[in-house]
Amino acid sequence: MTTRTDDSASAGAKSTALHGPLLRFRTAAYVTGVGLLGLCFVMVLRYGFDNPEPSAIYSPIHGVLYMIYLVLTIDLAIKARWSIKGTVLVLLAGCVPFVSFLVERRVTHRVRAGEKL
Repeated sequence: MTTRTDDSASAGAKSTALHGPLLRFRTAAYVTGVGLLGLCFVMVLRYGFDNPEPSAIYSPIHGVLYMIYLVLTIDLAIKARWSIKGTVLVLLAGCVPFVSFLVERRVTHRVRAGEKL
């Protein structure tokens, strides 16, 4: 019987344990990114075309989506043992259009590789 003591075995086990939280984070990041683009669109309608109705309906929806993103990001950060700085930067990524898509790819790559943020 042989036992593996290298870091790749522990990284693989850690990656498997983080599969659920990572999938939830990826989904939330994508939904938040699309939601933020939608928010930008309704803000253009509100301020560019003086039509506040879509914004009044959609803004609270986007707020709830972002809160879900925050919770799922913190869940993954705790389980993956991210630094506070890395966690805050990922949380802020949901505030800038298109950045959540880029950060989602980087986070996915690092978590699957067993690297910390």
